[in-house]
Amino acid sequence: MGSGTGGSAVRSPLPTRQGLTRSRVRAAAFLVFAGILGVWIYHFGVPSDTVQIFLWLWLATICWNVEEPWRYHLSFLRDWWVPVAALVVYFYSRGLADELLRMPVHTQMPVTVDEWMFGGDLPSYWLQERLCGSPCNPDSPARWYDLLFALVYTSHFVTGLIIAMVLWLRNRGEWKKWMRRYVGANLVALVIYMLYPMAPPWMATEGGFIEHPVWRITHRGWDAVGLGRYHLVLTGVGNPVAAMPSLHFGISFLIAVYAVLRLRSAWRWLLLAYPATMAVTLVYFGEHYVIDIVGGAVLVAGVLAACSWWERSRDTPTRSERLRQAASEETVGLGELTRSDESPRP
Repeated sequence: MGSGTGGSAVRSPLPTRQGLTRSRVRAAAFLVFAGILGVWIYHFGVPSDTVQIFLWLWLATICWNVEEPWRYHLSFLRDWWVPVAALVVYFYSRGLADELLRMPVHTQMPVTVDEWMFGGDLPSYWLQERLCGSPCNPDSPARWYDLLFALVYTSHFVTGLIIAMVLWLRNRGEWKKWMRRYVGANLVALVIYMLYPMAPPWMATEGGFIEHPVWRITHRGWDAVGLGRYHLVLTGVGNPVAAMPSLHFGISFLIAVYAVLRLRSAWRWLLLAYPATMAVTLVYFGEHYVIDIVGGAVLVAGVLAACSWWERSRDTPTRSERLRQAASEETVGLGELTRSDESPRP
């Protein structure tokens, strides 16, 4: 991860003065922060742009340790700039992923695979028939769970970085490990999107590749609370053929697995409900096929395995280091033996 998660993060000051900010001052600062954020969300929607989220997280860390000196707050910029730059590259490059290499857009394969896995039925169509309506009308009134699913869908843009912020405040070592996995998953997905652009279910419907129509109904939940324009902002930035693997599911799966592996409470297994709900959301909204969900899980499993292997290899001394250590211990042992032989005898 370069200096952002490696060298500079090691040199940055650890948050050893957590008691400096008084509780009342912290609470007051967060009330102001919550008010400003609430106004922003009402007018512009939940922040989804990487730079916006980064700035909001920085402001949150300032409020959390509002009485710390500015040298402490500037260390956030020093630690985060490399991973944020990598995420900005992902965020804006994915919109051009299918144009950079001019690879053909795959449409029929995921339809065939999903129908094969589910006995001839397309899961997106099956869910929309039962949850949206029969037939599903994208402009029909939203159900109560449409807003719930919209919130789950949108959580993808902020949850991973909020976890990073908490880890940065509490444990810089774990922060580096998390960012390595989070940014790595995004960048590997970007490469796959360039090599294998694929149409989601709603786009396949528009192209006539699906017998029963599947609609893109992601906007329904936001329309119900007057924030439909937020969906327009999201669709304007993304790339509709950056679908395989599903990074929405992949990141939710990464969050759950990372937490399960590190927490000790028996309740930690409930976190698996997050990726499960995300999977239902993506298929119901017509954003992804089930095979995309599987692809997201495989991607994250590979990133987790690669990062763990790399970290173990760095912690394990190389053969030359072991030889130098053995030679040093032998030299120390000979020196002690020589001194014992030269000491006066009684």
